[in-house]
Amino acid sequence: MKKICIYLALMLPFLTYGQKNMTLKNAIDIALKNNFDIQIARKNTDINRLNNSYGIAGGLPSINGTAGDNSSSSNIDQQLSSGSEIISKNAAGNTLTAGVTGGIVLFNGFKVVATKERLNNLQKQSELQLNLQIQNTMASVMVKYYDIIRQNIYLKILRSSLDVSKQKLDIVTERKNVGMANDADYLQAKIDANIAEQNVKVQELTIEQDKTDFLQLISAKDYNPIEINDSIIVDNNIKLDTIINYLKQNPQYLSAEQQIRINEQIVREVNSQRYPSVKLNTGYNYSRVKSNAGSMLLNQSYGPFAGFSLQIPIYNGNQYKTQKDVAINNVNIAKLQQENLLNSLFSDAIKSWQAYNINMQQLHSQLINYELSKKLVDVVLQRFQQNQATIIDIKTAQTSFENAGYLLVNLQYAAKSAEIELNRLIYRLGN
Repeated sequence: MKKICIYLALMLPFLTYGQKNMTLKNAIDIALKNNFDIQIARKNTDINRLNNSYGIAGGLPSINGTAGDNSSSSNIDQQLSSGSEIISKNAAGNTLTAGVTGGIVLFNGFKVVATKERLNNLQKQSELQLNLQIQNTMASVMVKYYDIIRQNIYLKILRSSLDVSKQKLDIVTERKNVGMANDADYLQAKIDANIAEQNVKVQELTIEQDKTDFLQLISAKDYNPIEINDSIIVDNNIKLDTIINYLKQNPQYLSAEQQIRINEQIVREVNSQRYPSVKLNTGYNYSRVKSNAGSMLLNQSYGPFAGFSLQIPIYNGNQYKTQKDVAINNVNIAKLQQENLLNSLFSDAIKSWQAYNINMQQLHSQLINYELSKKLVDVVLQRFQQNQATIIDIKTAQTSFENAGYLLVNLQYAAKSAEIELNRLIYRLGN
């Protein structure tokens, strides 16, 4: 403990120099810009946006160009029906081919339509997941931000208690100098002051470490010292009915709904394989075959072509039927998962509301207790100056003051955390 206090005493000038004041808005802006999970979610959204096209769905024509040039050297031995005979060794030959082909699906059981709709839903789902990650990040930043405020408030309480301990030591020291206090009272007052000072130093260390965790949370580019000067103000107008009614706006719930639609489109895609497929094919071909010997010295052809291809599925071992049944089961699973998620969201909302409500009910009475405990410390300290109270009386009053302050700030923090969670559940953070 002594080493910690010496370390803080040496480092305090460096910790406080040039500290930047950090507001909640600044912290959220930095986190939304730099948070790695949000960046990954954005990249996933970009990927699904790029994939959401008729080309990926198979609805656009495909065009391919081909070319080939092959040379050969052959030994030719031909006997023609006319009775002529052609014999040639190492006869050179060349085959040149080129062509452009294109094709487009005219009908394949509406698979293109189903695939495009699935890609639409995947894009919407990724956007919802991005929003969910943004809400989760904002909630984490806000909870940590108010935790630092809580620790700062408690530090002020400990410093107030330290001031009382120093006043008590000053009084006992004066009495001891004039022979009106014994060594036991002096030593106890000295110990109490030292312990109070150590508590302050430990609390300062806790705050600095919390700030470091906070900078990591918002993915700050540097870890320069920051200062947070704010208070905990809890919204006292949150209604449970409002929370319950807006739970279906939660991005996680909406993402589960998109998953149902995605699975439904997969059913349509699988089912389309049971229908005939018609494709239009067209292109232009060029072919040139040349030989130095043989019955055909040159054969050249070129020109356009067009036609239709028809594919009719007849039987493939019931694979399509099995795939469709599996896809339908996946739809039913997604629906069950959505219902289960809504049930979990409902449970989380009830528990968060209960925590919010009970903490708000206790705040007023605890604030009164805190004010009374402050007055008690002042009264006991005055009585101690008049030699009408003991060191133990002051210590007891200080303990009551610290406990009352600790409970008050924890109630404020717990109520604020519950408020943040309730707003996160209904997608209201930042609104």
